Amino acid sequence: MSNTNSRHNLQQEKVWDPVSRLWHWAFAIAVIGNWYLGKFMTFDTIRWHFYTGFFILGLLAFRLLWGFIGPAPVRFKTFWPSPARLFRYLRSVRRREPSGARGHNPLGALSVYAMLLVIAGQAISGLFIESDDFFETAPLHGSVSTEIARFMSKWHHTLPVLILILILLHVAAILFYLFWKRENLAKSMVTGWKWVRRQ
Repeated sequence: MSNTNSRHNLQQEKVWDPVSRLWHWAFAIAVIGNWYLGKFMTFDTIRWHFYTGFFILGLLAFRLLWGFIGPAPVRFKTFWPSPARLFRYLRSVRRREPSGARGHNPLGALSVYAMLLVIAGQAISGLFIESDDFFETAPLHGSVSTEIARFMSKWHHTLPVLILILILLHVAAILFYLFWKRENLAKSMVTGWKWVRRQ
């Protein structure tokens, strides 16, 4: 049964499936946790940094597959932020009402793609670097040249700044939607229910 919000021509629908919700929270916890482990690394935690990185790679591989075979709201082709969709949404983003999107709105879609690409780059680069500080060598370090290893190491130490920026922007967007647009995105990712525009 769906609840209807007649004022905004919206109704509540079950949008996010249990697998996608579980993946979202596991990914968020793993990324934030591993960012912390990398930022404040010690001899005792470096192994956990590696293990969590492998876990993140597994989650990314699953999300790539899920983006093609999962339910419609999480498929890449259904929420690709085309310029037309993005500009149309930007004209209405200041309205004090939920977006009504069945899944990710165009701005949210940009956030998803940015996070997946940047975190994938961070996780993949971590497979090739060498840590002089903790005498640990990444699993694939020996399979590439010194130049490539240095290139990967440079990006592995640069991308965490971008990841932190994306996380802060993500949190800011959640707060903006909660207090300005009256849409609780975090709750939707827990319950699966979301306000969507009636067709």
